[in-house]
Amino acid sequence: MSGALVSFEQVTFGYTRSRQIFTGLNFQLRRGALTVVLGPNGIGKTTLLYMALGWLQPSSGQVFLENKPLGEYSRAELGQRIALVPQTERQPYSYTVLEYVLFGRAPHLALFGSPKEADLLAARQALARAGIPNLSDAYVDQLSGGEGQLVLIARALAQEPRVLLLDEPSAHLDLGNKYRLMQTLSDLRNDGTTILMTTHDPEIALTLSDETVLVDGSGSVAVGAPAQVLTAEKLSRLYHLPEGALEVRLTHPGIVLRRF
Repeated sequence: MSGALVSFEQVTFGYTRSRQIFTGLNFQLRRGALTVVLGPNGIGKTTLLYMALGWLQPSSGQVFLENKPLGEYSRAELGQRIALVPQTERQPYSYTVLEYVLFGRAPHLALFGSPKEADLLAARQALARAGIPNLSDAYVDQLSGGEGQLVLIARALAQEPRVLLLDEPSAHLDLGNKYRLMQTLSDLRNDGTTILMTTHDPEIALTLSDETVLVDGSGSVAVGAPAQVLTAEKLSRLYHLPEGALEVRLTHPGIVLRRF
């Protein structure tokens, strides 16, 4: 566990006694790695993120951050270390992008404190890391879907977290915006950001991940390098496809669905 940033140690979680999402889960998030949690919709991927964030508590076992149980951190301390990028987020008011990204500085401010020059600098740096410094004066309610997703990432980066969590970040994006998002995530990983993201898209897992976690709803998970985990047999079983319906290649195109 000492070399891991986040560790799930014998974690069991279920919303009811009859529905165990995870049973005896052992999983480590390596520093500087981009780890993708893959599985169909409604199978428990977001639950895994919420446990990593401390929003959900395991029924048994523990989640550790830097060898310390999550429960021993304050909410402010967790906010300074872990940031979540949700799929979407509605805002009742219209903010500029820079104002919105500044919200990410909240865990670093005193109670009722106002952002200082250092917070403004951190927000601008976050916009640059997300590749959208040109959008600082735009309004969040006037952005495209792809731009809005990058703004959510910038707000999370403004927290200066040690772990960046993303929940289905490409779910509602067209092909062009999906490419730009994947490029941004790749750049962040190459800069040393530790990323844990969920998706139901095997292509993203194969293209981006250093490590892949397959969640199938059985209570256990399969964890390993993409070449080990993303096999045609495992993916066909995960998505209930007939034998021979899928081909997985380690070169482009990575995953091929047979033509009908």
